[in-house]
Amino acid sequence: MLAFAPLHDVVGAAGTALSWLTDLLEPLAGGMATAAAIVLFTVAVRLLISPLTVAQVRGERRRAALAPQVRDLQQRYADDPAALQREVFALYSKAGANPIAGCLPLLLQAPFLLVLYRLFTTSEGGTGLLDERLGGVPLGHHLSDGLGGAAGPLFAVLLAVLLVVAWWSSRRARRASAAVGTVAGTPTEGPGAAVLGRLLPLLPFTTVLVALVLPLAAVIYLVTTSVWSAAEQAVLRRPQAVPPSQALDRNS
Repeated sequence: MLAFAPLHDVVGAAGTALSWLTDLLEPLAGGMATAAAIVLFTVAVRLLISPLTVAQVRGERRRAALAPQVRDLQQRYADDPAALQREVFALYSKAGANPIAGCLPLLLQAPFLLVLYRLFTTSEGGTGLLDERLGGVPLGHHLSDGLGGAAGPLFAVLLAVLLVVAWWSSRRARRASAAVGTVAGTPTEGPGAAVLGRLLPLLPFTTVLVALVLPLAAVIYLVTTSVWSAAEQAVLRRPQAVPPSQALDRNS
């Protein structure tokens, strides 16, 4: 029990903050106040980790700029996959383009999702959030609890949004891998590279699978953060103007 005391305190604090937001939004949002509070909570989390997201995008651009050097290494070490991977990571390290850093924004969201899960599946925190609803559906409702009434259409809309965002993110991941000549920072050639190249673009769809076992409140969090990520990708990863010198090199 003592090992979970810190988590209990965090859940209680999050529940208090969410209840305060709900009370603040109730005059405007009415019965949707708690759902709106979850959306604002998610936006606050994303703003908190936005510097890491910006750093992630800068790292991707550095890796894209290194793509010609990566291709040279692939030709030089075509018969030595271990040396190829070692040289690629050394190149990234020297340029400050750590591929592992791209996972941090996703990993840092996991604790917040866990807190929401506990708030809407247990009475932990004593905030009464288990009684809150959206469109008549309890925010602690799971798909396994049934799709009667408004639950079916509500979950269908949320899962459809997740599917569309996952499809868009998967396409972007494929284009990014093709642009930098690597898959998650590893060469596109060598043992396991083909399998990795097929699996990584499918990772965005795991969000949909996770949503199938989460309560409605946590699904709202997933939808909000997924849409936020898509908007960030559209803004931060928009095509940049190619310098005239590079354009001449490509046309030569």
